[in-house]
Amino acid sequence: MIYLTLFLEFFKIGLFCFGGAFGMIPLIEETVRNHGWLTESGFYDLIGVCESTPGPIAVNMATYIGATQGGLWGSLVATLGVVLPSFFIILLIASVMRNLTQSKYFKGFMRGVKPVVVGLILSTGSLLFIKAIGYAGLREFRVDVVSVIIFVLLAGIYFGMLYIKKKKMSSVKLILLAAGLGVGVSLVLERIVM
Repeated sequence: MIYLTLFLEFFKIGLFCFGGAFGMIPLIEETVRNHGWLTESGFYDLIGVCESTPGPIAVNMATYIGATQGGLWGSLVATLGVVLPSFFIILLIASVMRNLTQSKYFKGFMRGVKPVVVGLILSTGSLLFIKAIGYAGLREFRVDVVSVIIFVLLAGIYFGMLYIKKKKMSSVKLILLAAGLGVGVSLVLERIVM
């Protein structure tokens, strides 16, 4: 039964999410929390891990959650569930693409979907940011000093490089830099506290 549940839940997520992975995160969170598959903190840790590993974040999340709930077969059916809707929709669009992009209905659909996608991405980004710096709920906010220091250092380095080199720093370099800063800042703060 868990396999069918995993497949159907992730199929639904893949079918109704627009705007890529960050548009899917709120739906994935709702599904995972409703089924009790992960705690809130576990879910946010999962986002960090999945964002740092190769491949689309939604596929990585589906694979991980499926594996934790149903082993190898669980990971396969959850991944298949989240990928199949996009596969079929792309096949359909590719077969009628020339006529589709000129359709007033398609243009209207896209005008309606774009603001929702932007809102979902902004919502996800804002929530991830406040969770990273210590927000735990309306009545509980403990500033995570290490995260704040790392964020300030990363922002300074990123915008400094942008100003000096006139080009953006690659995501891979940022992830590696953040990991290094995480270890370094934690070690320095640990020595200061001791």
